[in-house]
Amino acid sequence: MAGGAPNSLLIAFFAVLLGTHGATAVKFTFHNNCRETVWPATLTGAGHPPFPTAGFALPPGASLSFPSVAPTWSGRMWGRSRCTTSGAGVFSCASGDCGTRQVACNGAGGAAPPTLAEFTLGGGKTDFYDVSNVDGFNLPVAIEPSGSGCRAASCPADINRACPPELAVRSGGAVVGCRSACLAFGTDEYCCRGRFGSPATCAPSRYARLFKEQCPQAYSYAYDDGTSTFTCNAVADYQVTFCPAAAP
Repeated sequence: MAGGAPNSLLIAFFAVLLGTHGATAVKFTFHNNCRETVWPATLTGAGHPPFPTAGFALPPGASLSFPSVAPTWSGRMWGRSRCTTSGAGVFSCASGDCGTRQVACNGAGGAAPPTLAEFTLGGGKTDFYDVSNVDGFNLPVAIEPSGSGCRAASCPADINRACPPELAVRSGGAVVGCRSACLAFGTDEYCCRGRFGSPATCAPSRYARLFKEQCPQAYSYAYDDGTSTFTCNAVADYQVTFCPAAAP
């Protein structure tokens, strides 16, 4: 029939629209409420489309948005502080450094462990996100989704102020990071591995409980899922705020 082909094309067109419903780009906005410049960094999970930037400077009070993040992006982001560039052009940070020697960051680690904001976007379905201190803490951070009914997740406390001396990372005499017990001592019990590698055998240590008391919504150890994993079933954009409470 003469009308068969156009009708088939029309049906296929609407099928594509239905299949991609909700899978629009996601906007991420970074806001710095700290009293010093923060250099946000991002690390994309393997097999996922890259984040638009791997690192940049964000002065106090400033905000910067990236409106075209892939709706299936998965990865982590964190703040770096006390950063300098040497005369030889080597960029480094006392807090949250990633070891790349430049502003663009392609891996975590370095002088102090970072507080992580972690995301797995669902492409128009369920998004998962959390704040994690599993490796340690360096800066307060909050995740605020725009989707209706989606809860914020945050670690607003400055854990550096309560950090035990054996976990503290210092720069110029100041505590700029607080390592997790796993990172500080490296034992199976603290790291939830070996015979402690399951929720039934790995309980929160006294150090993890200290982190949890300071930031009840954030991951404090590997199996802290019950109170620390957040989901959003709406189409949402996200704001990541450093020092969400006023900096002291």
